[in-house]
Amino acid sequence: MAYDRSAMLKLLRPAVTRVLTPLGRALTRHGVSPNAVTAAGTLGTVAAALFFYPRGQLFVGTVVITFFVLADLLDGVMARMTGPGSVWGAFLDSTLDRVGDAGIFSGLVCWFIVSDQPVLAGVALFCLAAGAVVSYVKARAEALGMTCDVGLAERPERLVVGLVSTGLGGLGVPYILPVGLWLLAVASAVTVGQRLLHVRRQAVSAPPRTLR
Repeated sequence: MAYDRSAMLKLLRPAVTRVLTPLGRALTRHGVSPNAVTAAGTLGTVAAALFFYPRGQLFVGTVVITFFVLADLLDGVMARMTGPGSVWGAFLDSTLDRVGDAGIFSGLVCWFIVSDQPVLAGVALFCLAAGAVVSYVKARAEALGMTCDVGLAERPERLVVGLVSTGLGGLGVPYILPVGLWLLAVASAVTVGQRLLHVRRQAVSAPPRTLR
């Protein structure tokens, strides 16, 4: 499994590990695999987002989604208990992260359409697409033998901004959701640009045969 995806996760890991270790140990003892936790977390995230958000239940939806997002940290705790992470586990984790993100922003898009807010629906859709591009650029660069660990807004940061602004918006805090989405859209676009430039510098300086 991939654990060091951002500085945020590195800072949170010690505290989160202490909290989740007893639960992870209990699940492991009962034969539950980290991959099963990853899949369950993604399924719960998507189901909650598509059920609560289109109904306008933004705060409740965010609380439920946050619970399932923690599975993304719990599977890491469990994997460290059971031994070295597998290639399949890392692949599954990264792939299902994209599915979970798509579910969250799809739910928001539906809500904005239902509530007749087409501009914010477009912003949420842009955040969804930009987040996918951010991840794709890194994956493609690494597949070509380059590094791409740069960018203003990686997935944990995008999740925090998106969920916090949505949850507070659901509590009635004025303007917080539009501001959060616009901020997220700009940060995602900047991150795509940062990664493209970073990869271009490496590609230009590398011998052609290295990239084949």
